[in-house]
Amino acid sequence: MWKITDTLHHKDSRVFELSSRPQYLDEQIIGRVFSVQDITQRTLDAQTLRDSRDQLEARVQSRTADLHALNKVLIGEKERLAVLIKELEATQAQLMQSERMASIGQLAAGVAHEINNPVGYVNSNLGSLQRYVADLLRLLSAYQNIETELPEVARDQVIALKKEIDYEFMQNDITELMNETLDGLKRVTRIVQDLKNFSHVGESENQWANLEDGLDSTLRVVWNELKYKAEVVKEYAGLPQIRCYPFQLNQVFMNLLVNASHAIQEKGKITVRTGFDEGQVWIQVQDNGRGIPAENLQRIFDPFFTTKPVGKGTGLGLSLSYDIVKKHGGHIDVSSEPGQGSTFTVFLPRNTPEQTAATSPGV
Repeated sequence: MWKITDTLHHKDSRVFELSSRPQYLDEQIIGRVFSVQDITQRTLDAQTLRDSRDQLEARVQSRTADLHALNKVLIGEKERLAVLIKELEATQAQLMQSERMASIGQLAAGVAHEINNPVGYVNSNLGSLQRYVADLLRLLSAYQNIETELPEVARDQVIALKKEIDYEFMQNDITELMNETLDGLKRVTRIVQDLKNFSHVGESENQWANLEDGLDSTLRVVWNELKYKAEVVKEYAGLPQIRCYPFQLNQVFMNLLVNASHAIQEKGKITVRTGFDEGQVWIQVQDNGRGIPAENLQRIFDPFFTTKPVGKGTGLGLSLSYDIVKKHGGHIDVSSEPGQGSTFTVFLPRNTPEQTAATSPGV
C-alpha cells in the first residue's frame, strides 16, 4: 500500500496531518509507520494568503469599476465641453456679423457670464477628477508591482481580468481623455477672456491701452472667420500705450479684419502691421483680395454703402469705424488696386489736446 495522508481537526482548532507509509523488511511489508504533524500555523498561513488574494481581487475589481465610472464622467465632460465650444463659436460668428458696438458689448457680456458659470464647476470637477485618477492609477501601479508575489492561481486570475477589461488601453486612454478635456477647458477659458478683452464691458472711459493686445484679442475673436480664408501675418513694432477707448478701437479692428477676409475669394493672406513715431501710431490691415474699384473708393465710408451680396453686410462697418477713429483725433487711409488687394491704415495721435495734462504710465 502507498503512503496515506489525512487531516485531523481538533476541537481546540488545532490541525494535524496524519500520514502512514509501509514498513519493509527486505521486500516484504511487515507493518506501517505512522506520523503526526501539527500543521495549524501552516493552515492559518494558507487561509490568510487566500483571504489576501480574495481581498486583492475585490479591490482590483472595485478600482476598475471606479476607473470605468471616471472614464464615463470624463467622456460626459468632454461632450459637454464640445457643446460649449460649439455654442461659443456660434456666438463668435454672431459677433463677427454684427456691426453695432452696443449689441456686441452686451452679447459678449452675456456670453462670458453664461459660460463662466459652467466653466467654473467643470474646472472644479476636473481638478478633483485629475487627483482621483492619479491616485487610482498610483494604487493600481502598486498592486501591479506585487502581482508577481501572488500565488500562481491568483496571478493568473488577475492577468485574465486585466486582459478582459483591456487594462493597458484603459490606463493610457483615461490619461488622454483627461488631457483633451483640460485642453478643451483651457480653450473655452481663453475664448471667454478674449471676449471680455474685446468688449471691455463697463470700461467706456478713455484709458491707457496697448493696441497690439487689442489686435491679438480681436484676431482670436474673429479667428473662425479668418482661418479658412487667409494666412494671417503679424508685423508688430511694439506700440507705446495711448489713451483711447479700447473697446471701440477693437470694433474698428474687427471690421477691417472681417472685410479683408470677405475680399479674399479662396485662400489669401492678411498682414497686420503696426508702427509709430513721436506724434502718432498706426495700424495697418493689408489683404491680397479682389481690391476695390476706383469709383468706389470715395464712397466706402458712406453709411449703408456696400458692395457685398445681400445679407452679407449692412454697409455700416466702415462708416462706424471712420467715426470712431475720427473721435480719437485720427483718420483712416485706404489704398487699393483691383485684383491686387487693399490696405487700410488707421492713424491715431499719441497725444491730443485733452491728453496733454495726462501722464503716460510708460512706453
